[in-house]
Amino acid sequence: MKIKNTNDGSLDAPYLRVDINYNTCDELPTFSSGPKGNDLQKHTAIADAGFSAIQDGIPDLCNKLNLNLTAHARVNAVGDLKELLPLWKSESYNCATVHLGWGIEFDSEVNRLVEYILDSSVNYDFPIYIETHRATVTQDMFRTVELTKRFPEIRFNGDFSHWYTGQEMIYGGIEQKWNFLEPVFDRVRFLHGRIGNPGSIQVAIQNNLNTDYVAHFKEMWARSFLGFLKYAEPGDYISFTVELLKSTIFYARKITDENGLEREEGDRWEEALLYKTIADECWAEAQNRYANLQLH
Repeated sequence: MKIKNTNDGSLDAPYLRVDINYNTCDELPTFSSGPKGNDLQKHTAIADAGFSAIQDGIPDLCNKLNLNLTAHARVNAVGDLKELLPLWKSESYNCATVHLGWGIEFDSEVNRLVEYILDSSVNYDFPIYIETHRATVTQDMFRTVELTKRFPEIRFNGDFSHWYTGQEMIYGGIEQKWNFLEPVFDRVRFLHGRIGNPGSIQVAIQNNLNTDYVAHFKEMWARSFLGFLKYAEPGDYISFTVELLKSTIFYARKITDENGLEREEGDRWEEALLYKTIADECWAEAQNRYANLQLH
């Protein structure tokens, strides 16, 4: 029983695909350079910016603009995907990421949920990646690594801001956390692009401002790309999906501007474009590491 990688059906070398979560365009501030119009205008801007797919995009618009689709869902109980899986298959979604459980389940309950995801993915021949996220069964690094021991076939969407901030990964030295998380990095097949710092889950970043926490995320993403490359086959790709969320759901930080008004601290759209560049840099680093592994 194996959750497959996303694959385009070709014999091409494994590759990185940079996508965007549609909520990145939700309620962009007035000062943002990003799209603020209707769904067609937003989808068109995403396509024009060079993103390859939209998570939670509108199927008809994505088809019209030659954009791929990925999905997401919350799964609280066995059976929760009964209606979604046929829909995802019929609408040609590439894969789905899920928030699994609430994180307060006994291991026996967690096992049933994970088994349900594995069974569903295999039975529908459809990749389902369990997201590392707060308020889910993967909210804790230790418990998640233990899951890889019980279920080696498990595959993840790495949304590492939840651990970086929620478990204060730098406290006590982050390098030992990276080594501990190798079983997770080796099983990441999808990434949510968001950078946090030790106190905030999403912070604005700027080009050429390589703070420690930006470097830490680059390292985690490179390690995840390497984990993918070690097991990838022709036609496989990994999606790096930029997901920068609005302040009204407590993701983007707010600052007080020169007029004494509160606003989001950065332009999420401009940052999404910067994340594309960062993802390419991390991919190149992972390719170099993989080539070195092949030599030894």
